Amino acid sequence: MTTVVLGGTGKTGRRLVRTLREAGHPVRAVSRSTEVRFDWSDQDTWADALAGATAVYVIAPADPALVPLFVEQAAPVRRFVVLSARGAENVAAESFRAMTAMEEAVRESGAEWTILRPNNFSQNFDEDLWHAPLLAGTLTLPIGDVPEPFVDARDIADVAAAALTTDGHHGQVYDLSGRRGMTFAEAVATIAAATGRPLRYEEVTPSAYRAELLAGGVPEEFADELDAIFAAMRAGHISAPGDGVRRALGRDPIDFTDYVTSTAATGVWSTD
Repeated sequence: MTTVVLGGTGKTGRRLVRTLREAGHPVRAVSRSTEVRFDWSDQDTWADALAGATAVYVIAPADPALVPLFVEQAAPVRRFVVLSARGAENVAAESFRAMTAMEEAVRESGAEWTILRPNNFSQNFDEDLWHAPLLAGTLTLPIGDVPEPFVDARDIADVAAAALTTDGHHGQVYDLSGRRGMTFAEAVATIAAATGRPLRYEEVTPSAYRAELLAGGVPEEFADELDAIFAAMRAGHISAPGDGVRRALGRDPIDFTDYVTSTAATGVWSTD
């Protein structure tokens, strides 16, 4: 009974792998950098990655055209858990179209399936796009005062582990978020209070943000995708908290303040 975790070294994948292994479940973590490789752009890597798999944690590719090919090759798999995104249908970007295509494909596969639709990860503030700006002292985004119920990646991993290894999750779509929404300005203020640093949030127009990204060397395609994501967020499509963590696990999600307190203690936002 082997569970395969695509993106096993990534933000949710590595947490999921740790959770599964601590619970004693056989798991194979695969990515472009693991011993058993999985690369969406190299279909020759798919067979070895999927060999013997009974359940698969799927992070969709950037190209929707690869989705049916993958699901067909993974046909012996009994259970799919798909990491999608809340409001994916409202984001005019190729990778989000791939998410909705993957949702459709697993529904029609004949296997058991569970779909996870998270909000923005809390960990984006310390591991990803928003970490470097915070180290510099200012997070600049085109989002306004629309609230965002950030979800902790640990909650996503816990829900994914439950869906992969226990019954009762087939056919479920879980909207995963924190239990309360907060503006990005409030989120940055929370981090500032925990670190004692004078951090601030600065609102900019979408065009100014795009120009800033391009000037910093961000590829135009990625800048387009970020622009589409923030446009969907400004429209309020994902601003209300979801109940997926409680429905799947029977507990409240990790609060953003708790995430900030524990993360600040690691010194990740320190410039010393």
